[in-house]
Formats: sequence, C-alpha cells, structure tokens
Amino acid sequence: MKHTRVETEIAGQKLIIETGKMAKQADGAVWVQMGETVVFVTAVSAKEPKQYQGFFPLTVDYRERAYAAGKIPGGFFKREGKPYEHEVLRARLIDRPLRPMFPKDFNYETQVLIYVISYDKINEPDVLAMIGASAAVAISDIPMKEPFGGVRVAYVDGEYVVNPSAIDKDDSSLDIIIAGTGKDVLMVEGEAFELSEDILLGALKVAMPELAKIVELQNELIAKIGKPKREYEPLKSAEGLYDDVAELATEKLNEIIRIPDKLERIRQRRILKKSIIEKLSEKYTEDDEPFIHIAADEVEKKLMRKMVLDEGRRIDGRPSDEIRPISIDVGLLPRVHGSALFTRGETQAITALTLGTKLDEQKIEELDGESFKSFILHYNFPPFSVGEVGRHFGPGRREIGHGHLAERALTPVIPVEDSFPYTIRIVSDILESNGSSSMATVCAGTLALMDAGVPIKNPVAGIAMGLISEGDKFVVLTDILGEEDHHGDMDFKVAGTKDGITAFQMDVKVPGISFEVMENALAQAKTGREFILGKIVETIPEPRTELSPHAPRIATLHIDTRKIGDVIGSGGKVIRGIQDETNTTIAIEEDGTIFISAHSPEDMDKAIKIVEDITRVPKVDEVYDGTVTRITNFGAFVRITPSIEGLLHISEVAHKRIDNVEDYLKVGDTVKVKILDIDQQTGKIRLSRKALIGRSDEDSPKRHSSGHSSGSSGRRNRY
Repeated sequence: MKHTRVETEIAGQKLIIETGKMAKQADGAVWVQMGETVVFVTAVSAKEPKQYQGFFPLTVDYRERAYAAGKIPGGFFKREGKPYEHEVLRARLIDRPLRPMFPKDFNYETQVLIYVISYDKINEPDVLAMIGASAAVAISDIPMKEPFGGVRVAYVDGEYVVNPSAIDKDDSSLDIIIAGTGKDVLMVEGEAFELSEDILLGALKVAMPELAKIVELQNELIAKIGKPKREYEPLKSAEGLYDDVAELATEKLNEIIRIPDKLERIRQRRILKKSIIEKLSEKYTEDDEPFIHIAADEVEKKLMRKMVLDEGRRIDGRPSDEIRPISIDVGLLPRVHGSALFTRGETQAITALTLGTKLDEQKIEELDGESFKSFILHYNFPPFSVGEVGRHFGPGRREIGHGHLAERALTPVIPVEDSFPYTIRIVSDILESNGSSSMATVCAGTLALMDAGVPIKNPVAGIAMGLISEGDKFVVLTDILGEEDHHGDMDFKVAGTKDGITAFQMDVKVPGISFEVMENALAQAKTGREFILGKIVETIPEPRTELSPHAPRIATLHIDTRKIGDVIGSGGKVIRGIQDETNTTIAIEEDGTIFISAHSPEDMDKAIKIVEDITRVPKVDEVYDGTVTRITNFGAFVRITPSIEGLLHISEVAHKRIDNVEDYLKVGDTVKVKILDIDQQTGKIRLSRKALIGRSDEDSPKRHSSGHSSGSSGRRNRY
C-alpha cells in the first residue's frame, strides 16, 4: 500500500489523514492529525465468523501514551497500565456511532485500537480518534455502511465554536460532541450550564457542515487507497425458520407485549420460546436455537412497534408522553450524610452521599496534567436489579459511562468551593432496572444532595426519551422501558433544571434522526423533566439548612502565602502537631487558603486559634501572652506567636532599675507583653512588660524553688 495523505480545513484548523506508511499488516490503519495532536488508529477483523452471542463482537480501545505529552508514567512500573476512567469513557464514545455502521449480518470479531501519540494541549484527541476509527474501517476490506465524522461544539459568549481550543472549552457554557454523516446525527453527548433546548439544537446545526466535510475527506481517501470490501459468510438462519417461528409465536407474543409487569412478561416469553424450540426440534438442530431466539425477538419487535404506531399504546399501557408512577424517600439511612430512594415504575436507585475534606479529593492524571475532583459520583448495577445471576466484580464500562453521565448532569449545580468547601461523593446503587437507571440516578442524586444540606443551585431531574418510526410516521416516547429501548430507534437521555439542560446523551439505531424528531423529543423531555422536578420539590422543597451531625465541619481561612511554610513547619512537623493536638484535618492550598475540618466545635476553635496565632502579623501596641525562651544579661527573648519572638529589654521588665532579669523571669514563664516597636528593615520586635503594670502594682523579684535568686548574693528575697 502506498503512502497516501488527504487534508481539509475544519473550523480554521487543518485536518490531516494519512495511511500506507505504518502498521501495514492491519486491515486498516490511519494517522489523524490536527495541529500537533496525533492519533493512530488500526482496525482488524477476524477472518472466520464467531459463534453468535446476541450482539456484534466489536471491541474499541482508546489509550493515551504518556510520551504524547512528554511525560513519564507515575507509579512503580513506570509504564501505562489499565485504562484510566476517561480513556474508558472515550472508548465508549467512539463505539456508539461506530457499532451501527456494520451490517447486521456481519458476525466477525472486530477490534479497533486507538493510540494518542502526540498531544499539543490545544486540539482534543477524542474527536480525532472518532474520525480515525471511521476512516480505518472505511479504507479496509471490513464491511461498513458509510463513514462518519465527529466534532466538538462549544458555546462561548453567545457564539458557537467548532473544535474549541482548551481555553475556549474552559470558557464555554456548552461542551457537546456530535457524530454524524453530515446528513444525519448518529450520536450526541455533552454537558451544559442550564442552557435552552434551542441552543442545543443550534449546536447540532452548526456541526452538520463540518461533519459533511470530514466524511467527504474520508471518501476522497477511500477513492485513492480503499480496499474492496471482503465477501463474508452472513449470519443467517435456516431457510423457512423465521416463517415457522412467526406462525407459532405471533398470537402469543401479541398478548405478551401487553402484559404491564416486566417479570411476568419475561416469564411468559421464556415459556413461549421453550415451547417453540420443542415444537421445531424435529425440523431444526441445536445449532438453530440461537436463530429461533432471534426470530422470536424480531417478531416481538415488529408487533411492539406496530402497537405503538397504530394503536398509540405502549407495553405497559401508557400513552406516549406519560411518566411512570414516582415514589421518593429521603433521609432513610441514619448514619450517612445524605440519602434518597427514587423509584420510577420498575426502575429504582438508592443514593448515599458522603461529605469529605479537601484531602478526599480525587486525583486525576491526564495528558493535560494533574487535576483534582471535589465532586464524585459512582454508579453500580448489580445483577439482581434485573432479576439475574451474574458476575459481580468491579465496575464495567457501562457502569463507568452511566455514572459519568449522571455526574455531568449534577456538576453545574454543585456549589463552588469558596461557599461549600467539601469533597462530595455520591454512590448510586441500582436496586431495580427497567429503563434509564442513569436518569433515576440523577434524580436520586439530587435528592441526596438536598437531604445532606448541600446548597445546590437548582434541583436536577433526568428522563430518557425513545423513538418508534416507520417511513414518515414516528412517535416519541417519554420515560422509555428496557424493551422500548431495545426495539426502538433512539435512546435520548436529557437532564436539567427548571432553567435549562445540564447533560444529554443520544444514541440511534437507524441511519439518522431528523431535526424535527429531535425538536419533538427535546420539547417532550422538557415537559417530563418539569413533572419530575415537581415531585422532587414536593418531597423536599429546598436543601436542608443543617448538615448531618455525622458530617465534618469545615472552616476556611486565608493567610499570607509567605506564612504557609510557618504553618507546615520543617518536614510537616508543625501542621502534624496541630492536627494531633486538636483532632482535626488541615489542608493548605498554594494561594494561602486553609481548610480545617473537625467533628467538634471545640476542636475546630482550638485549631483555628493556633493557625491564627502562627500566621498573625504583629503590630505596635498589641498585647500578647508570651513565653520566655531565652534569658541574657541584657533582657529576655519572648515568643509571642509560635513563629515570632521579640526582645524584652532589661529596662522594660520593671519600672525600677534591675540588675538581673532572672530575678523576675525564667525560661518557660508566661509573661504579658506589649509591642513597643517593630524595625521596618529587620523585622525585629521590641517588647515591654512594664508598660502593662503600674508602679504601685509592680511586683518584687521572683523567688526560685532553691530559695535563691540566680546570680544573687545568696540573701533570701522577701515578698
């Protein structure tokens, strides 16, 4: 294969795709570059079909090489290990528009590997990876319906920005990634700061011309170097099998799809399929059993879609825009800092919220560098939630993705650190699932935040929209069930407040979705979202005014940055001493912000006083209770703060003339002193004891435990 390069301009930046120079044994390999960001993508498909497992065996892996940003990985091994969470999320982002582009009868294991090998911290690699995945498959001999592109759109100061720089992205109130063919939208995902539906639709319209240019660029590459698509053994059933299954299943399935209860539907469907397999056992072999299941599912799909389109009736009997019954409980876990149980139909999520300190923040390592998260949401989907037995290990890609979507939805309403200096962690455990448990997590997460007394800007609710379409006829479904997602054409999740959208995610199973459908879906989602918000506010109108008694209390101080070292001390000795003495946790930021957390008001006050004493800047005429640290023949040195000493000259100890300071003071004594002067050049402080006592109140020299004053003639001093 000869080296081939094509390029075009996208939003003022040159997009380059090259192939034929590297990884020539892969079925398809491309180098995609914008600025100095480069991703390398390969696609390989097995040459023999895989035993059918009910889904297309596609694997997409996205990895960022540390060298791409001139970094060496941390840790003991100093090499990249398992993917970070953001790498898993980007792999899912690419998988979703790519998967529908393969023929339904193609059942060959396919792997798309993406490496970020250069990163300029300006051009984001995720959209380049999406383009590369499409291009690598498109130029290979692997069957593909058509290529697609991907762009990011921001909304900065009322203007749309395509593929924004890192600076524009930080200033944007919208971050949306759109995959499409230039004619149709395949996938949408992003977050917004309470923006309107019109602004979201506007971003999609802005993206379409750029997507068309990206697809045109890939078609140019295909024309120059693309391989002929391979012939393959299609996934197909024995002749006549579908008709036989339809004859046996149609009448009963038409009854089953009208059973409102999910578990009863599943039971009846299982009985029917077993019966069909038995009746057809003489005509078909065990190898045909998977195809009997496929055929039964296809019959059910057609019946369900016909029922929705022709009768306006859904599986559970609801009209298209109705939300299932909702029940809400808050504060049900007595020891946690905030909790909620949200049930919508047969979907249920329990959330528990924990308030932590600055030291509990999550450290994030990316090519951009290190950062810290103070709001974390984790989502768990145990197998019992769908009445199944399954492996129960760490979170999978789906759980990471659903948790990230819910976290995105809630992030815009979380208070800023200055007003609420806590690390917040929400854990959502799905107890039941029949449609959109991620959006149930958004609702339950909002309730847990309010129950914990977190002063969120607005409550957030989420809802999942579906679509059934045939030709020009379509029905948008509110609050979809699992089967409506499985047999439908769209899964469009929208979360937001009364003021606008905060997060969204859309996947489609048809060639594309028109703007008319999307407008209807967004309008219907807004109505549904407002209904759920009403239920939330009925239960808990606003965040509680008091935190849980089990939550830590946090105080925030601001000190001169020059004093940070004094608070930390050599090797952290001072700060550790304060924490041990006061039973508190202390974190210090580079800007001089100090976070002190404690479970007791007394401990908090004690720690604050110690820090204030350490960082206090002395002023003339201030009075301190100091501690004598050294005595000389010309006076005593007195520590007035943990880090500052001043000189109490012998002439300032008493009103009368004294010959020996030790007649009045000894090391370790506490003495009340007043600042007389601070040298502006050296910072040296001059103190006075006599300025605080009258002549008539003046005491006599102290008598030491030995009975003699140090340095005296040995006569006993009398009081």
